[in-house]
Amino acid sequence: MSRYAGPACRLCRREGTKLFLKGTRCLTEKCAVDRRGYAPGQHGQSGGGRGRKTSEYAKQLREKQKVKRIYGLNERQFRNLFEVASHEPGVKGTNLLIALETRLDNIVYRMGFAASRRAARQLVRHGHVQVNGERVDIPSYKVIPGQEVGVEPASREIVPVKMAQESAARGAPMSWLSVDTEKAAGRLVELPTRETIPLNAQEQLIVELYSK
Repeated sequence: MSRYAGPACRLCRREGTKLFLKGTRCLTEKCAVDRRGYAPGQHGQSGGGRGRKTSEYAKQLREKQKVKRIYGLNERQFRNLFEVASHEPGVKGTNLLIALETRLDNIVYRMGFAASRRAARQLVRHGHVQVNGERVDIPSYKVIPGQEVGVEPASREIVPVKMAQESAARGAPMSWLSVDTEKAAGRLVELPTRETIPLNAQEQLIVELYSK
């Protein structure tokens, strides 16, 4: 299954919430969710289906689609990640979120070196990111505690990186990350817990969907 390449704002409108797929733009008056707070398509504005009771399956599907789109994965990638997470000790839903958060592209985004996860993925693929001093161009690379992630020295002055670092819209980094903005590098100090992952999601619905 190919990755979605259409308008990012359309996905936010479909889910009825901001997925922050376009970085700081999502915090401005240009945000499509604020300007057009209805689903895309010919029946979106008319509210087709409004008032109809939502089934449990529909709720589970929408939650899965929302989380999948937030992290920018296709269905096969997301399902494979769930299968791995479900075989690890602990709560399946929490394991899934930890696996998503420790992807290299997400770590780059959380450290503030990219304005969005999509931009972070592109940064990694183009060879601008190092892990423990070695170039890694695989967005799905799993970062483990103790590893250092940073932008290559020759890439620290490129416009997307500088703009992302200069933006204070997303505030301080996660408590489980240590970041040196001067060196455009940071370290995964420890694995995040559910309480330290700022994600408005009901991951248990995803577990129920995949467990059928």
